[in-house]
Amino acid sequence: MIYNRIALLRAESGLSRQVLADAVGINYQTIGFIERGDYSPSLELAFKIAAAFKVSVTTVFSDQPFKPLFLSQEENKK
Repeated sequence: MIYNRIALLRAESGLSRQVLADAVGINYQTIGFIERGDYSPSLELAFKIAAAFKVSVTTVFSDQPFKPLFLSQEENKK
């Protein structure tokens, strides 16, 4: 499974699925499928998505689950 931060990056950038899809040349529904993990993008599409956010591919995609960006208070105590 390929994990991704597309939804988080879209929210931070204020982009809709449609705007991102138009930027990378795919259907907006495909963005939803990728975000949910129902579809793994090709390498070419992964690079296009990363370029749309102006970040590296590894910032957007990973083969391991991403660690939370913010730890809960209990996790900070450890």
